[in-house]
Amino acid sequence: MATLIARTRRLAERARALPPSAVDAVIAAVCGAYVTVHAAVDGCLTWWVALLATAGSVPLLWRRRHPFWITGVVGAGTLTMDLTDSFTDLPAAQLVATYTFAALCPPVRRLVAGAVSAAAITVSVLLGAGQSLGPGGIGGKLVVAAAPFLVAYAMGTSARARRDRIAMLEERARRLAEEQDAAATRERQRIAREMHDILAHSMSMVAIQAEAGPVAVRNDPARAEEMFDTIAGTAREALAQLRRTLGVLRADEPSRQPQPGLDALPTLVAGVRRAGLDVTLEEDGRARRVPPDLAATAYRVVQESLTNTVKHAGAGSARVRLRWDGGALRLEVHDDGSGPNGPNGANGQNSANGATGPNGAGGADGAHAGGGHGLTGMRERVAAAGGELSYGPGPDGRGFRVAAVLPLE
Repeated sequence: MATLIARTRRLAERARALPPSAVDAVIAAVCGAYVTVHAAVDGCLTWWVALLATAGSVPLLWRRRHPFWITGVVGAGTLTMDLTDSFTDLPAAQLVATYTFAALCPPVRRLVAGAVSAAAITVSVLLGAGQSLGPGGIGGKLVVAAAPFLVAYAMGTSARARRDRIAMLEERARRLAEEQDAAATRERQRIAREMHDILAHSMSMVAIQAEAGPVAVRNDPARAEEMFDTIAGTAREALAQLRRTLGVLRADEPSRQPQPGLDALPTLVAGVRRAGLDVTLEEDGRARRVPPDLAATAYRVVQESLTNTVKHAGAGSARVRLRWDGGALRLEVHDDGSGPNGPNGANGQNSANGATGPNGAGGADGAHAGGGHGLTGMRERVAAAGGELSYGPGPDGRGFRVAAVLPLE
């Protein structure tokens, strides 16, 4: 028994591997042979019966491409055989056509083909051609005649539902894969922005302190010692932030500390102040609780702005201002350096949409950031939080100003 089941499964697998045209050819041949053999057994096989059997079966070769019209052609052949009293017990070709239009035709054509089939069966029974189908009156004969067609239609509907479900599952899997790819891309971009902000700020502070270190060693040893302590502290903080950022890539990471937020701004400002830039931190309005991701965005905007000021502006002082304004947090970093018109700048003002300045192909974005991706990263961060970012010359035309509006609700 087990051997028989195994052989049956192998045959089914081989049948599924056949091309559709070969399967249809076999079905057409079997249907034609069924009518011919049945007529021969009944002793009524003539040349025109064999011709009708062939004409009613050959169209099945095109049943997948034109299921609606093939159903009509096969139905005409079946009705002709019925009226000429060469009708078999089961119209095999017509049952195959019924299965096919139920499985492949759209709803309107299914309705039309079903109605025509029902009318043809009714006419056949009423004309008396179907008297041999079973005992009883017209109602019983209609039921007996229609039962095979109902079964074929139900099988076709089941095949269509299964195919639609498979297509739905495949589409769902495709969308899920696209969403996973998009999420992975966003995560890579987020990590790249985090690493840029951390390394750009920290390495800038380290480089500035290290460059001034030899001078301080000769002239002010105490100051030099403080600078070297600042270098060590900045490097350790950078390493700690990198571990937190790259920890998302480790599945076995037990826990990760949150990214720095608004409460870390005083420490950030103090570190920049030790690097030689006179930075002030101002806060207006009533502080509110903000989500961690929004607080991290605000921190990175201030961090990147101060890094650009130290690296490119040649400024002596800068002001960081936080203003709680209703449902939004407004950030502003303004320095008194050379601004976009200085040797490291470019004319123009930019906004969150990435537009170029009037006199520079890259506006403030590329020039003030030293050709890097700092302002671009800030723009992406703020846009992801649903906010707006603008940057350019200060209100009086001096220095450089970065302003961000982050919605709190």
